[in-house]
Amino acid sequence: MLHSTDGQIHPDSQQQIFSPFPWVNKFFDPGAPPPFKLSDIRAAIPKHCWVKNPWKSMSYVVRDAAIVFGLAAAAAYFNNWAVWPLYWFAQSTMFWALFVLGHDCGHGSFSNNHKLNSVVGHILHSSILVPYHGWRISHRTHHQNHGHVENDESWHPIPEKIYNSLDLATKKLRFTLPFPLLAYPFYLWSRSPGKKGSHFDPNSDLFVPSEKKDVMTSTLCWTAMAALLVGLSFVMSPFQVLKLYGIPYWGFVMWLDLVTYLHHHGHDDKLPWYRGEEWSYLRGGLTTLDRDYEWINNIHHDIGTHVIHHLFPQIPHYHLVEATEAAKPVLGKYYKEPKKSGPLPFYLLGVLIKSMKQDHYVSDTGDIVYYQTDPQLSGSQK
Repeated sequence: MLHSTDGQIHPDSQQQIFSPFPWVNKFFDPGAPPPFKLSDIRAAIPKHCWVKNPWKSMSYVVRDAAIVFGLAAAAAYFNNWAVWPLYWFAQSTMFWALFVLGHDCGHGSFSNNHKLNSVVGHILHSSILVPYHGWRISHRTHHQNHGHVENDESWHPIPEKIYNSLDLATKKLRFTLPFPLLAYPFYLWSRSPGKKGSHFDPNSDLFVPSEKKDVMTSTLCWTAMAALLVGLSFVMSPFQVLKLYGIPYWGFVMWLDLVTYLHHHGHDDKLPWYRGEEWSYLRGGLTTLDRDYEWINNIHHDIGTHVIHHLFPQIPHYHLVEATEAAKPVLGKYYKEPKKSGPLPFYLLGVLIKSMKQDHYVSDTGDIVYYQTDPQLSGSQK
C-alpha cells in the first residue's frame, strides 16, 4: 500500500517497470525506502566524474563574463527598442549562468582550492546582488536536509497549521504568478514563512558564531556592488542602469525561482516529503527532479541535471550528465526521466502553473506526507 497523508492510496504512483536490478521490477511506490544505498550509486559513477579541473571551471567564468560584457556593450551601442527585449532575455539568462558558477564555488565543485572558490564565488555572486557566504551556508542546509518538511531550507512545503495562519492575500501572493518568481530577493532578506533570519545578518539563526566573519564579508561585498550601481546611475542615468542591469537582474531572479522550484515540485505523480525516522539523506535526495532546457542546458551549466547534483554536490557541473547516465540503472524508477524540451522550455510554465494550483501545504502529522490542495486557490471550490 502506498503512503499518504489522508489515508488514500495514490494508484497513479504505481508503475510497472523493468530493470537489470531485481528490486525495480515491481510496482513502484516513490515513498518506499529504496533497496539500494548511497554507496551503490556512488560506485556506479565513473571515477573521473569526481575530478575537479580549476582551469576548466575558470574557462566557463571567462566565457560567461565575456558574453555578459559583450551583450551590455552591444545593447548600449544600438540603444534601440527592437534590441532591448532581446538583450533582457539574453542577459538575464547569463546572470543566471553566473549564479550557477558561483553556486559551484559554494559547493566546492568548482575546485579543490578553498580560497579560489571563495574569491570567484564572491565576484560572481556579488555582481548579481547575492551575498555569497550567506547564501552558501543556507544552501548547504538545503542540501543536508532536502526533502524534509521542517528542516529543508528552499521551497519546502508549508505545514497545514502555518498555512492556515496565513491570510488569504498572503496565500494568493505566494501561489499566484508572477509573484512566486520574484521571491528570491525577499527570501534572502527574511527567509520563508515559518522561518526567521536574514542572509545578510551574521547574528541570524542561519549561522553559527564561527561563520559570522564570512557573512559580514559577503554582506560588505553585496553593499559595495549596490553602491557601484548607485554610482553608475549618476554617471549613465538611472534609466540606463535600469535597462542594462535592473531588468536583467529581475529576469535572473525569475530564472532562479523557476528552475529551483521545479527541481522539487511539479511531477505528474505526487512525490513524498519526510519527517522523523522516515527521512534520510538518500530518500530526501531522491525526491528531487531533473529538468530539460534544450540548448539552454549548456548555457546554465546543466543545472537542470539535479538529482545526482543533490546527492553528490561535489561533482563538477561538466560531469553531471555522464554521472547521471551511469547512475540510472541503479536508481530505476526512483529517477524520474525529464520531458524533453523544445527549442525554448515554455512547457515548464505549464508545469509551474499546474503545481501552483495544486501544491499548497502538507499535513501537520505523519512522517511521509504529500502536498494537498486548497480549494480556494485551485478554483475547485464550489
